Amino acid sequence: MFLSKTRDYLSTRWGFFSLLVFLFWLKTILVYLIDFRLGVEGLYQYTILFFNPVATTLLLFSAALYIKRPIPAYLVLSLLYIANSALLLFNIIYYREFTDFMTINVIFGYSSVSEGLSSSSFALLKPQDLIMIVDIIFIVVAVATRFIKLDKKPVPPQQAVAISSFALLLVFLNLTLGEINRPQLLSRTFDRNYLVKYLGIDSFTFYDGIKTAKNNHVRSEASSADLNKVLTFTQKHYAKPNPQMYGIAKGKNIIVIHLESFQQFLINYRLDGKEVTPFLNSLYNDKSTYSFANFFNQVGQGKTSDAENMLETSIYGLPQGSLFSALGTDNTFQGAPAILNQQKNYTSAVFHGNKGSFWNRNSVYKNLGYQNFFDASYFNTASNNLTEYGLKDKLLFHDSVKYLERLQQPFYAKFITVSNHFPYTIDQKNTDFKAADTGDSSVDNYFVTAHYLDQAVKEFFDYLKKSGLYDNSMIVLYGDHYGISNSRNLKLAPLLGKSASTWTDFDNAQLQRVPFMIHIPGQKNGGIQQQYGGEIDVLPTILHLAGVDTSSYIQFGTDLFSKKHDQVVAFRNENFVTPNYTVVDGNIYDNKTGLQITHPTSALAAKLKAEGNKVNNELSLSDSLNNKNLLRFYIPNGFIPVNPQNYNYKNGFGQITQLQQQLGSNSTSLWSRNGNKTTIDDYVSDAPELNTTDSNKENEESVSSSIDTNKQSTSSSTSTAN
Repeated sequence: MFLSKTRDYLSTRWGFFSLLVFLFWLKTILVYLIDFRLGVEGLYQYTILFFNPVATTLLLFSAALYIKRPIPAYLVLSLLYIANSALLLFNIIYYREFTDFMTINVIFGYSSVSEGLSSSSFALLKPQDLIMIVDIIFIVVAVATRFIKLDKKPVPPQQAVAISSFALLLVFLNLTLGEINRPQLLSRTFDRNYLVKYLGIDSFTFYDGIKTAKNNHVRSEASSADLNKVLTFTQKHYAKPNPQMYGIAKGKNIIVIHLESFQQFLINYRLDGKEVTPFLNSLYNDKSTYSFANFFNQVGQGKTSDAENMLETSIYGLPQGSLFSALGTDNTFQGAPAILNQQKNYTSAVFHGNKGSFWNRNSVYKNLGYQNFFDASYFNTASNNLTEYGLKDKLLFHDSVKYLERLQQPFYAKFITVSNHFPYTIDQKNTDFKAADTGDSSVDNYFVTAHYLDQAVKEFFDYLKKSGLYDNSMIVLYGDHYGISNSRNLKLAPLLGKSASTWTDFDNAQLQRVPFMIHIPGQKNGGIQQQYGGEIDVLPTILHLAGVDTSSYIQFGTDLFSKKHDQVVAFRNENFVTPNYTVVDGNIYDNKTGLQITHPTSALAAKLKAEGNKVNNELSLSDSLNNKNLLRFYIPNGFIPVNPQNYNYKNGFGQITQLQQQLGSNSTSLWSRNGNKTTIDDYVSDAPELNTTDSNKENEESVSSSIDTNKQSTSSSTSTAN
């Protein structure tokens, strides 16, 4: 009886529609749980995850309900089902190889598809992938044997409209639930994993398609003539290097330490009489360090990715969203890794204990010319080793040694820390620093995680000194953006000796200061610098110190040491700061008094209006450069455009060890210069995890096993390519 009723129901259009919706929902959920590492946590996120395939599947499949004739109706519904299943399967294959999801450009771009879905990739198919086709076979057999019959009766139009409308309602509900848990989900798009987790594969693909179409339209109308205004501005804005500083770090390794969410007020700050960051304080006040007291973050919604973009390219982020996420996959860059490699033969690498897809780094870094990217897949990511945003800082530095020591020198290496990230939580076994007592947990714990970061940096510096890297390196430390948001600054105010009742926009603007330190061992004329600057100025400054001429590059920042350095610091929202004045939403504040100037003189008003116009023009030109991808029309003298297909981050350790072996006695890696021995034991850390999940011995053993594995992988890849 039950089988008969089921058969009768499935032989109706509604029954067949319901069957396909259910089957596709079921296998999507199975793929979410088995294949994709989406980082789902808690009942709320699991509820969204189980809910998100329903809305888009109903909406997509409902198109077949409007077709009256039976054969076309069933055919369209079946093709939609098969196409959606194929999209899911291709994403599974692509994700296994790249830990990322297929974008529209990957789907339609031959070179990307051939890379992402090569014959070798299909070797990644697993037995559980049968769920992608077994249902299709079942449906075909059921129809062929007439277990499921075609229903000649069409679906009433009003019912079809009702299903489509209901599906649209579910889509908006899905988006709302996602935005509640992850604000600015669509505007910031900092990780494609998040979009899939909250909205599903179909919504992600549709959204990416809209973005791609919009970007392609803007770019299709662009021409090299659009670059003229940008060139005119940057050439006029260029500041010649200070001859006394130019090239003082020539030939040295460049190590960049990204201090997550670290604000300037933490430097030399004492909480209840105890230094929060004693090591960074000592570094800041060292005569071998050029420390900048008036250095500001200039990020927008892209936050960390905006800071990285300015650091690497001296070009601003976007007014909305993240440049890395929105345009980074396809945009042309002329960044630090490629410039240093081509001009001074630098090797380049990034060390980051989060997923490579976060902020689309695994694509952007290739476009920047980074040769190596050691993301979470290269580290021990046991749960007790992690914070919410990746590997704990002490472990990141410690566990990077086995890769760092094999890089050919000179190298350009960037370490992206994460422990000092909102909501600023660290397990008690990792810290004994007492939190503040403002009543706001994120403000209180901010000092605790900053102290932990300080300890991690000190341990890394100790290793650099003991291993011998220190004396031949220029070490750059910078805070990427604010840690305490404007909405919480009122809680912070008393700790800074200010009153919440008199707090103003001026105070918010001043708190956008972040540390910027350039430590060059052996230099004695360092000290605290007072000139104003921001993240946009880092690249020309570093390149000039390394002896690289930047005059032919398009860069919006200027060398901080140059006599012609531009001290007007632009914020992404078009506010700005100068050495004497701060302008927020058109209101002028005196930097010395902090008071608003309600009646400026005509001369001051004219001066600040001109500087405001320059800021707006600068940001507008940067936006035009980014949105139209204008750098594709410009090749600086001596620069070779980056080909991202030259880089593969899956076998990074194999590549650097193979190169080291090929070079033999000509290898300049620390490993080679240390008599082909590791320096892991030179690293001393009090991280409790090193006594359990990530000891030095285990690191050495993982190196040995990785060499053998990588040799086999490299050999296999070569034979496949041939």
